[in-house]
Amino acid sequence: MFRLDEKVAVVTGAGSGIGQAIASTFAAQGARVFLLERDARAAAQTVEDISASGGAAVAVACDVSDAAAVTAAFARVDADAGRLDILVNNAGIAHIGTVESTTETDLDRIYAVNVKGVFLCSQATVPRMKRHGGGVILNLASIASLIGLVDRFAYSMSKGAVLTMTRSIAVDYIKQGIRCNCICPARVHTPFVDGYLREHYPGREEEMFQQLSAYQPIGRMGTPEEVAALALYLCSDEAAFITGQAYPIDGGVLAF
Repeated sequence: MFRLDEKVAVVTGAGSGIGQAIASTFAAQGARVFLLERDARAAAQTVEDISASGGAAVAVACDVSDAAAVTAAFARVDADAGRLDILVNNAGIAHIGTVESTTETDLDRIYAVNVKGVFLCSQATVPRMKRHGGGVILNLASIASLIGLVDRFAYSMSKGAVLTMTRSIAVDYIKQGIRCNCICPARVHTPFVDGYLREHYPGREEEMFQQLSAYQPIGRMGTPEEVAALALYLCSDEAAFITGQAYPIDGGVLAF
């Protein structure tokens, strides 16, 4: 079960964190994975780790907010693999602020990556999947797509858009064999979290880490590998009856 043999997958933002875990998990299950990533060094390290474990991965330099870069990246996938079965729109950035403190520049920056990036990669993917009889698009949304989070105005805006894009793609292309779902994590312990704590709470990192962990009723943050396991299921043939859905992975946040 959950094998991805002979599948070609694109994972955006796969140089670290959740994207890296998804790329590694997919490769371990037999997929050939293309890592679309701005950070060439991080992408190369992920490819090296996957190759050392016997998997197949290729790093492709790409800023998902740049239409020309996305076009070139997917042309590279065409040239190397000739098909595309799975797209994981994982690349994203965060922002802290209310509607008052968020600047126009902040909003445009979040929109460019978190919304436009999903649009551009999905737009590039759908025709390729249609030519080969279907495929799976999986978007990384957030519990911010489903509930209000304090001081996350622009970020929540972007992840709400990811949720509605997910459902729109699902209904538009269900007859072409394309499934589209999204995952809605609560806090996940990634290098981003550690960097955020170092920058904003120097000397109080452990205290604030515990505070952020306690937000989840289960008492901790999620792990990238746990999100990757859910992504594997949703992109596998075992999930063939699932489309247009938002899957929380939230340590109980939405239940309380």
